[in-house]
Amino acid sequence: MQYQANSPEDYISQAPEARQEALKKLRQTIKTNLPKGFEEGIQYGMIGYYVPHSMYPDGYHCSPKEPLPFMSFASQKNSINLYHSGIYAVPEIHDWFVSEYPKHCKRKLDMGKSCIRFKKPEEIPFELIAELSQKMTVEDWVQVYEQTIKK
Repeated sequence: MQYQANSPEDYISQAPEARQEALKKLRQTIKTNLPKGFEEGIQYGMIGYYVPHSMYPDGYHCSPKEPLPFMSFASQKNSINLYHSGIYAVPEIHDWFVSEYPKHCKRKLDMGKSCIRFKKPEEIPFELIAELSQKMTVEDWVQVYEQTIKK
């Protein structure tokens, strides 16, 4: 679902009421655990966490006017989706997440390249997401990103 939101609070207020508490908790979990330097805002129609132009002036290579995206989440039609660029770009983070997930959830992992789908808000593994949020600093992400786009 696409929301016309101007802020994370606005985004959450437009989501279905049954998901709002989970979205608020997900937002707080990420904000509390994400290393310093990432900024929060609305990016690509989702609540996003990105490297600001003040830290990485080149921005996102696909759209340099956009700050470099890192992590985001969205309330979609059938699920709450979490996107994490480190899972996609860093095999060690991907493998760590896949191996840790069953320790936190009974439901089978529903995951794409960088997208993790949670069909039931009450089954979101907030502790695992807190750990995932801590895995990369801004500097780590910029270094991985630059190595990836140069390939």
